[in-house]
Amino acid sequence: MSLARRLSEVAEGVSEAGADLADAGVDWWPLAMVWRHNQQGGVRARPDVVARPTDATQVAAVLSLCSTERVPVTAFGGRSGVCGGSLPVHGGVALDLGALDSLEDVDDHSLLVTVGAGMNGRALEDRLQDSHQLTIGHWPQSIDLATVGGWIACRGAGQYSTRYGTVADMVEGLEVAMADGSLIRTGWRGPRSATGPDLTQLFVGSEGTLGVVTKARMRAHPVPQTRWKAAWGFSDVSGGLDACRRVLRRGATPAVLRLYDERESRRHFGDDAGDDCVLIALDEGDEEVVATTGRIVSEICGAAATPKSDALVDHWLETRNDVSGLGKAVDAGLVVDTCEIAAPWSAVAGLAESAPTALRQIEGTLAATVHASHHYSDGACLYITFAGKTEQPDRWYVAVWDALMRTTLEAGGAISHHHGIGLVRGRHLPEALGPAFDVLKSLKATLDPAGILNPGKLGLPSPFGDPVWP
Repeated sequence: MSLARRLSEVAEGVSEAGADLADAGVDWWPLAMVWRHNQQGGVRARPDVVARPTDATQVAAVLSLCSTERVPVTAFGGRSGVCGGSLPVHGGVALDLGALDSLEDVDDHSLLVTVGAGMNGRALEDRLQDSHQLTIGHWPQSIDLATVGGWIACRGAGQYSTRYGTVADMVEGLEVAMADGSLIRTGWRGPRSATGPDLTQLFVGSEGTLGVVTKARMRAHPVPQTRWKAAWGFSDVSGGLDACRRVLRRGATPAVLRLYDERESRRHFGDDAGDDCVLIALDEGDEEVVATTGRIVSEICGAAATPKSDALVDHWLETRNDVSGLGKAVDAGLVVDTCEIAAPWSAVAGLAESAPTALRQIEGTLAATVHASHHYSDGACLYITFAGKTEQPDRWYVAVWDALMRTTLEAGGAISHHHGIGLVRGRHLPEALGPAFDVLKSLKATLDPAGILNPGKLGLPSPFGDPVWP
């Protein structure tokens, strides 16, 4: 009996149609876009079959069957990832969780929301805000594509993370389908419970390699009452970062602090940026809390920088999710990507200088710029944006990522802040985790002894062969 036939006995929406298989084999990884444009086929990530289960029981049944038959399974939602994390690189079953999109429960009294892993981010926010006057507060650039399960899989962070936290802070509990076909729940018993290790966080960021998230209990917030915004121009990135550090040190947590180097400032804001490194600030929430936050930010930045029009914030709000430039760059023969890394305050300014500098020394690099996008009391996230043009895009791309990972690790930073590991960073995770990587391998072997769950990701060994990239 064929795999599709066996799957159809335990789950709905089983398809071997060419269009469905092709759709399930792509995401937003920029290098794969370059490959497709150059008609090189990209990563040969075509699954053998697509399954679209309609509930958690069907998800668990698919995993049980595939474990028994040693068939790889790659779960996906909106396919908005940029690291190749949802590509079915070893074929098998592409598990589409899009039908698990119910908003099951809204506990306004406790500010808790129970939602299916396949729920689209924008749809969730619209329903919460329109019907319940609540928000999750998670606003990634991919909000119109990404799903709740995708947020959890890569341990995402939205653009307002300084106010609301990252997904790791937003998740109170999970329902997870395990490789053996069992269903478990983690959390769900009360706030900050001390019931042994936090098993919820075991699956947050595991990218579908340890289990498949089918449902989440998320922390919510009242829809904000008011908003405050402002902008300043700093003479250099170091000064802007120090101002952000002092804001967080005071206990203020504005939803947005985004600091751009001079080149990125001009690219985003044109002549309005002047020759400055632009910092935009935005907060929302309770009127009194926002007023206090705005006063602290203005006091610190006003003493160190030149005020600019808050129209710069409006411009960012209007254009922040526009990624149309990526397709245009690919059409022009460029390889363009971003890499988000993080570091403690004691290292972040040095890394903001050393990371783009390392890239500019690689032949073929046309640009390497930096902005700081997420800020916390202990450090910040840096986005390194880079572009190159070369006859050997793969070799240049590998050299760029190797340089970024090496520079970040040498500075004592984290090689990913919220995009995850996927294919792009997989070969660097053993070094980043050190001896703890053996613990991750042991967890994988225990929870998924057949190795079927998203093989080829997180740098983990796979029974289906060597990594497909690089």
